[in-house]
Amino acid sequence: MSAIRAYAALSKGGELQAFEFGSGELGEHQVEVAVEHCGICHSDLSMLDNDWGRTVYPFVPGHEIVGRVVAVGAQAQRAKLGDRVGVGWYSGACMQCAQCVAGHHNLCSNNEETLIGRHGGFAERIRCHWIWATPIPAGLDASSAGPMFCGGITVFNPIVECGVKPTDRVGVIGIGGLGHLAVKFLRAWGCEVTAFTSTLAKSEEARTMGAHRVVATGDKKAVAALSGQLDFLLVTVNVSLDWPVLLNTLAPHGRMHVVGAVLEPMGIPAFSLIGASRSVSGSPLGSPAVTAKMLEFSARHRLTPTVERFPFSRVNEAIEHLRAGKARYRVVLDADWA
Repeated sequence: MSAIRAYAALSKGGELQAFEFGSGELGEHQVEVAVEHCGICHSDLSMLDNDWGRTVYPFVPGHEIVGRVVAVGAQAQRAKLGDRVGVGWYSGACMQCAQCVAGHHNLCSNNEETLIGRHGGFAERIRCHWIWATPIPAGLDASSAGPMFCGGITVFNPIVECGVKPTDRVGVIGIGGLGHLAVKFLRAWGCEVTAFTSTLAKSEEARTMGAHRVVATGDKKAVAALSGQLDFLLVTVNVSLDWPVLLNTLAPHGRMHVVGAVLEPMGIPAFSLIGASRSVSGSPLGSPAVTAKMLEFSARHRLTPTVERFPFSRVNEAIEHLRAGKARYRVVLDADWA
């Protein structure tokens, strides 16, 4: 058993500090990845603060991991020594339930989560079932790809699963870590993209990322002017908004899809759905197959997250930068173990 260096919080909301843990035996279906880069997500902050009541301390965050495969279990498939791969929120699945057999490993009721009940990616090494170690295409910048494995796949998955078409008019609510990637994906997909943001200060950046139009969510007149125009509306924020007004931007048969963790109940008026045959849905991260499709699409269109970089040794500074809402638009940690 070898010791793995990491950064861990010892208590709720505590600063991260140097920490070591034993690696144990490598599972026969697992691969071990030497972490080169790891994104910081708002979900890491939620887990650090135990907002969801699922955190066990000492807690090692990190679930947007990029690195090299350095060990392969006897029964592991696909991944080879030296491969550069990414690992996201999920690190294991049962491989035998109906969802797994159908290829929906992300919906496995017995899946393993990378930073829950085990140590995450703010560490020298991480282990996962081989199916969740997704090879990174040569044409994609691996050093910035970490956020693709949470923020990216969270917004790409509904584009595929909901059948969004290149001819669709779409809206993205929230131009942050998730939303900025959604705008990039949807523009490259061929859609007409409207970006909804709490502050028009992001207008120029949103247009640079691919938005055709930028609207302030608080400007009821501007939002109302879009009534009945959008085919698809992707909600990436985690705060309550005027859902009836936003629903009315949808055309008949339009869909509002939620990927932001809005904790309060959402007031959805039934007649806004019934009268125009609209729908509301949601989804988690995507399957391994959709994750691979996202990376191929991103490499083809040269799409990467817009990131800011910190070394692991400045992890607490990076966390506070994100917590203060200063990140533009994702934060990536680079390994600098001595």
